[in-house]
Amino acid sequence: MSFYVTTPIFYGNGEPHLGHAYSTMAADILARHMRQRGEEVFFLTGTDEHGEPIAQAAEKQGLTPQELVDRSAQSFRDMAAKVDATNDFFIRTTDQGHIERVQAVVDRVKENGFVYEGTYEGWYCPRCADFKNENEIGPGDTCLIHEIPLDRETEQNWFFRLSAFQDELEKLYEENPGMIQPDFRRNEALAFIRGGLNDVSLSRSQISWGVPLSWDPDQVMYVWFDALLNYYTALGYAREGEDLTGRFWPASWHIIAKDILKFHTVYWPAFLMAAGIEVPQRIFIHGFLLMGDKKMSKSLGNVLDPFEVIEKFGADALRFYCFREVSFGQDGSISTEGFETRYESELANDFGNLASRTLAMISRYRDGVVPEAGPDPLLLADFEGITDRVSALLDDAQIGQALEEIWVLVRRLNRYVEEAQPWVLAKDEADAERLDQVLYSLAEGLRVLTLLLHPYLPASTDILLEALAEPDQGLAPFGSRPGGVKVEKIDPLFPKL
Repeated sequence: MSFYVTTPIFYGNGEPHLGHAYSTMAADILARHMRQRGEEVFFLTGTDEHGEPIAQAAEKQGLTPQELVDRSAQSFRDMAAKVDATNDFFIRTTDQGHIERVQAVVDRVKENGFVYEGTYEGWYCPRCADFKNENEIGPGDTCLIHEIPLDRETEQNWFFRLSAFQDELEKLYEENPGMIQPDFRRNEALAFIRGGLNDVSLSRSQISWGVPLSWDPDQVMYVWFDALLNYYTALGYAREGEDLTGRFWPASWHIIAKDILKFHTVYWPAFLMAAGIEVPQRIFIHGFLLMGDKKMSKSLGNVLDPFEVIEKFGADALRFYCFREVSFGQDGSISTEGFETRYESELANDFGNLASRTLAMISRYRDGVVPEAGPDPLLLADFEGITDRVSALLDDAQIGQALEEIWVLVRRLNRYVEEAQPWVLAKDEADAERLDQVLYSLAEGLRVLTLLLHPYLPASTDILLEALAEPDQGLAPFGSRPGGVKVEKIDPLFPKL
């Protein structure tokens, strides 16, 4: 089986922020989990580097567009590395491999009869790089997203026959109700489609920073078609001398934010249909992380800067907080105070303390060797089917819900420590067999949970898996590893503030 997950490609006229990190971490969690299950995984991220906003930003900074996007691409590469993303390729739409493949696909769309020449007259947002229909125009002819005045444009363009795909798109989403997640985002896409689709400009004649049309080099491709095709073109040249398209296409999941829903659920599948290319399997549309008027934290102030969080607390803490605090798919309020609360109560106390106590007690009472005993029946029912439940949720990109399933068992193991009281059992030799069972069950439960948490907390769980003498990162059922293994004590995984 193969699994292909993508982030949006991030626009190269600004600096990386928490929203970019959020999409990247989500895709990485899915990619890491699927690798644990033995799937062949390809994980793509990158930068969108053409279009009018890039040219305008470069001019303001006294740079050429290429100089600007070279700098920007490095910033986004650094961001992916800082959040511990394991992407297999970083695509740039200025890559020659991408440009050649984009032109080939657009040529195919034209040959199939879905491109014609015409005159565009209407409203255009330079920030969105988007031509707006009547439903997308705010008071005073403004952009509903950026709240800036729209430009009135008139130019001779090549057009894509989007209107030809109205019935096919409606049928696609009606017959595949799980293709767009969450469901309410699918309803948004269907509402847009049912409102009537107009043909859209495929090219621009008034800008030069873009991919030239092969049959009309004086026009460059409308940036959204160039950008959307990255998911397909990357597979053709990501590995030198090898075309991965047949192995990984169609994409298993596109992970995107809600502000680019229209392009990914309307333009993108229609354009693929026009080229005779299979549409992606599923698209997950997440909401925004919103900073509310909450109390600030002592160490982070009142702005949750992802890079400051990583510098002070590590990438694992940021990865955990974002998917623990907000239901993936919804808008949600975040705060620096909320981050510190989650860090202390859940990472440091619930999980970090559980790990430290378990390993310390095995070291103290059994010289660091996990006893050769069976699992406690009191825990068997709790752990029964946990890997299947987590896998099923992550198959549907329910990242926060899967984390909650795991955390229920983190708390269960903590209660188990208090119920079993191994420090009391250790005082009486008559309780040695029971102590063996308790210590084995704690070590085994901790191992299972550490493996399940690995996609969320890769750096911390690497340390813990090494301490547990677990060389394999694959998922494992409770009770599947016998005792007799030598384990090591560790320093606190999440030091107290």
